[in-house]
Amino acid sequence: MNEGSAEKVNMAFIAAIVAVATIGGFMFGYDSGVINGTQKGLESAFDLGKLGIGINVGAILVGSSVGAFMAGRMADLIGRRGVMMLAAILFLVSALLAGAAGSSAIFIFARIIGGLGVGAASVISPVYISEVTPAAVRGRLSSVQQVMIISGLTGAFIANFVLARYAGGSTAPLWLDFPAWRWMFWLQAIPAAIYLVALLFIPESPRYLVARGRDADAEVVLTRLFGPLEAARKVAEIRASLAADHHRPKLSDLIEKTSGKIRPIVWTGIGLAVFQQLVGINVVFYYGATLWEAVGFSEDNALQINILSGVLSIGACLGAIALVDKIGRKPLLLIGSAGMAVTLSVVAYAFSTAVTGADGAVSLPGHNGLMALISANLYVIFFNLSWGPIMWVMLGEMFPNQIRGSGLAIAGFAQWIANAAISVSFPSLAVSPGLVWTYMGYALFAAISFFFVRKMVYETKGRELEDMVG
Repeated sequence: MNEGSAEKVNMAFIAAIVAVATIGGFMFGYDSGVINGTQKGLESAFDLGKLGIGINVGAILVGSSVGAFMAGRMADLIGRRGVMMLAAILFLVSALLAGAAGSSAIFIFARIIGGLGVGAASVISPVYISEVTPAAVRGRLSSVQQVMIISGLTGAFIANFVLARYAGGSTAPLWLDFPAWRWMFWLQAIPAAIYLVALLFIPESPRYLVARGRDADAEVVLTRLFGPLEAARKVAEIRASLAADHHRPKLSDLIEKTSGKIRPIVWTGIGLAVFQQLVGINVVFYYGATLWEAVGFSEDNALQINILSGVLSIGACLGAIALVDKIGRKPLLLIGSAGMAVTLSVVAYAFSTAVTGADGAVSLPGHNGLMALISANLYVIFFNLSWGPIMWVMLGEMFPNQIRGSGLAIAGFAQWIANAAISVSFPSLAVSPGLVWTYMGYALFAAISFFFVRKMVYETKGRELEDMVG
């Protein structure tokens, strides 16, 4: 955006619509994190083994991968706001049905529905935010998405902890004689309803409107965002960026016409999306309570550790917001990769010292329990200072206008497939080959991601969306 028009930017309006859009991130986090703390209830209610728990926990990820893939294309057809509204409805239905599920099959179906919403919100909210914010502050405003994701996770952790303690355990009866774990799912209907209503009050993305030939509508939105002079210039700029291709966006745009190969920027997007999951972060968010109980912590303490991790994550995300538009995206990714590789290795070492007492209880001797706790939370901090928010920032801004929706569809699909692979496999991997080798594997992927970023990722700090190439 031109410096001369900077004083006309309506930051209050921009902040308001970003706040609404990122409620999708909150729901993404809440819907993902609510499962953490309900697993005893699921196991007892549906008579599940380790594989069954993995399938029930991972069901949301099946829906998320499909939702992410479909959302990019749907966003080009019905708009960014339209997709977010659909996601809000899916969140609401999933919350009510998951809590009421009478069988594992119904629960899995409910979580798949929720996953469709999670996948859609995960890719469309960053796109929408990047398309309504000035380049100079786009990174920090896009990073708010991760703050809201972690806030949603933390909100779920707190709600689970409070409900479980109030009832006397996650499987103990609560209101209307339903067990606490069911109320953990029903509670998320409240933010889902707020999200749906709030979306009625924000505008459609101006870049989508121009792509659909609705230049006048786009200019109205841009005028509210940046003022009348900048709005007219911006419409012309967006139109020019689309002029090279006189067709509506489609998946085949991801293939270079001259070489017939997938564009390099698409591979970079896929790599960013996949490595964000291969470092194992969602093992902490989905299985945190189970993980800490496995090495000797009580259920109550394990749920409190989840809350601590959530609070530290929010603090780290705030650090990313302060730094992303100053030092850039790529340096933060490199710092995060190196930090996660080291801290995950330390966690693996601490777990390697676990001993089983005569009563069968597992514990970490000496100060190794504290070492594991500190290292695990440092790992969470490094992730949320870097790969957590920055991956979503980059996916929302790195693709050229013509392929943004399609690029997000592919990258988002890859992200959720990797998420599913890590999350569903963890319960079995934790048994064989065990926690130590599993965490060393995540550490190895963190180390590899460092070299991937150095070679494949280019800096997008301060660049207008219309200037993105690939």
